[in-house]
Amino acid sequence: MLQFLQYWPLAVPLGIIFMDIRPLILFLHLADTLHFGRTSRACNITRSGLTRTIQRLEQDLGDQLFQRNNRSVQLTETGRRFREFASDVVHRYRSLKTSIASDSRLHGELSIYCSVTAILSILPSILNTFRRDYPDIHLKLSTGDAAMALARLENGEADITIAALPEQLPSHIRFLKLLRTPLIFIGPGDRNMGGPIEGWLKLGVIMPERGLSRIRCERWFAEKNIRPEIYSYVAGNEAMIAMVAMGSGVGVVPKLVLENSPLRSQVAIIDATPQLDPFDVGICTARSSRGNPIISAFWQRAEQHAQQIGDIHDYHPDHQ
Repeated sequence: MLQFLQYWPLAVPLGIIFMDIRPLILFLHLADTLHFGRTSRACNITRSGLTRTIQRLEQDLGDQLFQRNNRSVQLTETGRRFREFASDVVHRYRSLKTSIASDSRLHGELSIYCSVTAILSILPSILNTFRRDYPDIHLKLSTGDAAMALARLENGEADITIAALPEQLPSHIRFLKLLRTPLIFIGPGDRNMGGPIEGWLKLGVIMPERGLSRIRCERWFAEKNIRPEIYSYVAGNEAMIAMVAMGSGVGVVPKLVLENSPLRSQVAIIDATPQLDPFDVGICTARSSRGNPIISAFWQRAEQHAQQIGDIHDYHPDHQ
């Protein structure tokens, strides 16, 4: 089996042999969540059905994809290699289906994953022109934690995602910058957030559970030699603002998110020095999807939008 995976790039063009790619999609989702219950609920399959699907894949490969016990689920080395294979097959299969079905008028489905903030502030102008030009393309829009955007893309759960540019952009991801937004500290609106840092840190810190916000927040404290008291870890910027508004502590969010939040009047921006590194926000897709006409059409509309606002930058690995 391991010998076979060494040659998987040669097998990808034959990905069409997976006429039912759902087992691969289920595997990719599980590789992301590492939780059978969450994947079974999200993918509308029973837990036993998901287990049987993974077992069949493992039997076909002749090796385990996951190490699992009563407490945790982890990818094996074979699982990590198969994840790359499965992601590429799913992307290529979808591109093939689109190219076979396409004619002079594009039709098909485009799946997009982003945060609620992106729907309110970034997507409208792009989607308006895209829907006008391609009325036969059906949009599948999913929302969630922005920190999970790249994982959703890599797992084949979305064709396009909106995300912050990571500090190291994977070589297989294409990123088009649309805007830059400051990353800011916020505190409860009914408290005095002025004065020295020691004052507002007494409230405790609500730390992002994952993602670029957490990386930059932890780096900021480390550079100041401060070990803050962590009140809780929160997934999602909207949840962060809600926790801060309730007086649970201070947090960090992109300013763009705060500006579009219904709770913005209930929190205060903290004038922290030095400022946190800002976010470059844009759309992402897999480089292997470049030949997909639907994704290419959406990308072109996004480029036009970026040109209109005067801030276009298509990132490549050598830009890092």
